[in-house]
Amino acid sequence: MAILAIFTGSISKDQYEALRAEINWEAKKPNGGIFHCAGFDEAGHIHAADVWDSPEAMNQFVESELLPAFTKLKFAPPNVEVYPAHNINAYGSIDRFKV
Repeated sequence: MAILAIFTGSISKDQYEALRAEINWEAKKPNGGIFHCAGFDEAGHIHAADVWDSPEAMNQFVESELLPAFTKLKFAPPNVEVYPAHNINAYGSIDRFKV
């Protein structure tokens, strides 16, 4: 069952970019990852939405890649809320964002 994960926390843009460089998820695509989008509010806090094939796929990535990177970089992990995906759509304009 596909899931939607919403991550929120006090990670800055610079910290996010350091995390991206450390994990390199664009080149080493996580198994079961479908979609990732991140944005920042006016206070500079992250809000990210991920869609995964299953909770197990997300948990594998979190345990093997994400948490070790947070520990190495000494960043506080964000809060996460996970929901069963009800509807997933990708429109043609997504092609310009594909990695």
